[in-house]
Parts: sequence; C-alpha cells; structure tokens
Amino acid sequence: MSEFIAPLEIMIEAFRRLPGVGRKSAERMAFGVLDMTPEETERFTEAILCAKRTIRPCRICGNITAAEVCPICSDAGRNKKLICVVEDSKAVISFEKIKEYGGVYHVLGGVISPRSGKGPSDLNLSTLPERITESGAEEVMIATNATVEGETTAMYVSRLIKPTGVKITRLAYGIPVGADIEYADKLTLIRAIEGRREF
Repeated sequence: MSEFIAPLEIMIEAFRRLPGVGRKSAERMAFGVLDMTPEETERFTEAILCAKRTIRPCRICGNITAAEVCPICSDAGRNKKLICVVEDSKAVISFEKIKEYGGVYHVLGGVISPRSGKGPSDLNLSTLPERITESGAEEVMIATNATVEGETTAMYVSRLIKPTGVKITRLAYGIPVGADIEYADKLTLIRAIEGRREF
C-alpha cells in the first residue's frame, strides 16, 4: 500500500518519469505543486501545455523552435559552411552558451542504440547528405557524446556523408569518455572545438 493518497501518488509517479528525477525529488516537486495557489497551478500547467503545443523541430536542422525555422538557421551571420552534428537540442544550448562556435547545427534527435530499439531510421539523418550538398558545406563536425552509442552514431554519420566529399571532423575529447557534452565546462568545450580532428 502506498504511503500517499492516490492523486498525490499519481503526480509523484508523473514527475518520476522526468530524466534524473528520483523518488525524493518527485515527492518534493509534487508537494511544491500542492503548495501553489490555484492561479499559480493554472499558469504552471498552461506553461507546460503551451510549450508542448508550440515547440517543434526546425525544418532545416531539427533543433527545437517555436517557428518553422529556428533562430540559428535564420541568422544570416552564421557560417553555413560549417555544420555541427549533435545528438539533441541540449547540446546546441551548451555550444551556444560558450559563444565561440559560429556555424550551424544538425540535431539528430538521439543516438543509434539497439538496446533502446533506436536505429538510424529513427534519427534525423535522411536530410543531412542533401543539406551538405545544397549548402555547399565545407566541414561537418560530429559532436556526439563519447559513449558507445555516441561513437557508433558518429561512425554511421561519417559513412553516410563521406560520398558528399565534405571534410569530416570529430570533436576532440578534452571531454572525458562517457561524459555528456551538456555538462562540459566552457573551457573544455572551447578546447574540444579547437582540437577537433579529421574523422
């Protein structure tokens, strides 16, 4: 039998579905919601629903956006000849925070992971070769995480785009193997970009 009443237990379990949220954190979040006024609760739920309704993938790169094309792809000042392939939008945010990367992105929406039942067809890959050719890209920097799945995905992307003749580089790893890009500090990420190698 649960120690909490059913509606509260349902809310706790809903919060536990979020990545990195354990039982204790989920309980604190649930009680935090209970402590809100009805107006605050309305604003909280509306913010979630609004985000789910309006956020979509950019039709060019796959990054999250509220418009058809994301602000990065719309920015005429970005170097469209350099494309950085990343696993998800969190990695884009990490690169943008350091303000050292002036190229554009291609967001895969995950990695190849047979264990999770995710193959190449589940990723945003089919448009990449055509995008490289149409944009006249000179370099594709593969910046997947240094995990088994990240390396497998990097190898697959490399083989997929090799026929385009573009220069393919891999992010250098001052970033430790097994670590996620989103947790890298500014200096480590800058050095990883500067030390990228041909792949």
